[in-house]
Amino acid sequence: MGAHLVLDYRAAWEILTDQDGHWSKDPRPWEASLPSTPEAHGVLGMIGYRPNALFTDGEVHDRFRQAVSDCFRMIQPHRLRATVTEIADDLVREFAAEGRADLVGQYARPLMARVINRLYGRSDASGRDLDRILTTLSNAVGADAVAANEEFGRYMNELITAKYESPGDDLPSWFIGHPAQLAPEEVVQHVVLTLGAGNEPSANLISNTTARMLTDERYYSSLTDGALSTREALAEVLRTDPSMANYGPYFATRPVHFHGTWIQPAELVLVSYAGAGSDPTGLPAHADERSDGGAHLGFGAGEHRCPAADPALLIAATAIDRLLTLLPGLELAVPFDELTWRPGPFHRALAALPVTFRPVRPDQPGVTPWTNSKPSLSTL
Repeated sequence: MGAHLVLDYRAAWEILTDQDGHWSKDPRPWEASLPSTPEAHGVLGMIGYRPNALFTDGEVHDRFRQAVSDCFRMIQPHRLRATVTEIADDLVREFAAEGRADLVGQYARPLMARVINRLYGRSDASGRDLDRILTTLSNAVGADAVAANEEFGRYMNELITAKYESPGDDLPSWFIGHPAQLAPEEVVQHVVLTLGAGNEPSANLISNTTARMLTDERYYSSLTDGALSTREALAEVLRTDPSMANYGPYFATRPVHFHGTWIQPAELVLVSYAGAGSDPTGLPAHADERSDGGAHLGFGAGEHRCPAADPALLIAATAIDRLLTLLPGLELAVPFDELTWRPGPFHRALAALPVTFRPVRPDQPGVTPWTNSKPSLSTL
């Protein structure tokens, strides 16, 4: 079992924007060729077929994508920003007086779990449960992994059952009520897709970009003089160091000689967003370090480009800006090259992001801009 890894920007662009049916997102022919080994089973967890917008083509994909795009457009940006601000403030309050924190485990990951939980129309207590479940899933092995998967299954079953019984102003309810008339299994798969595509990648984007801003002088100086913005830092990380570095699975629909390599149907082709974004020979002429992101492939491209890119950027930018605003003297606790990255073939993820800052007391007058008033959010 192997894969072709696409590192060239132009080659990646050809695959991602294919309009002639040369490339497919449906992995089922590839799955049929896999051996029955634990390694193959592990890869299927990330690339195996599911009836959702990520792993389908043609009219089926168009139907799914329309539903996902329409539902995400129903999220009101100002309410989403208020939600992220509220959750960010609550999380920072938990460690602000300590003068140090791990911004992966204490901030980015729990923030994303709680934001997504709000998008699902669930209580904050349920959000803390989801944070705990997802953290366990990412670290557990053996019996612990089985137990965590069972608990995640219960969370999803309770969520979907509740939304069918009593729809609300939230993503699962919008999926259920969309004119595409998604079947129950399709609703489940798209809720799982939004969780998988939204939680881990966005948490990593927040952590990776924060680390970049605290070590790169172009951004570090901007914390005081405004040289480069958080949005520009996000665009650069998405271009050269995206959180899903090698997660663009495609399959040739017929034998093809592609950029010097013969590729057969049922062979896995992985577009490396990190490799393509770091290819200086292939970037469009307008791409530069201050780009607003038009050149990067961090959200994919073409028909399968992430339909939730705008909300994802809003969440990440708000979370980072809030962090930089609330914690004076924020800096890495170790040199950047001593940070530990989690192993894995698909992601670019910090194991931890240790930082130090001047200890502050929540709502201390003259020290932080916190207030005791929280934005009210009944719908998104």
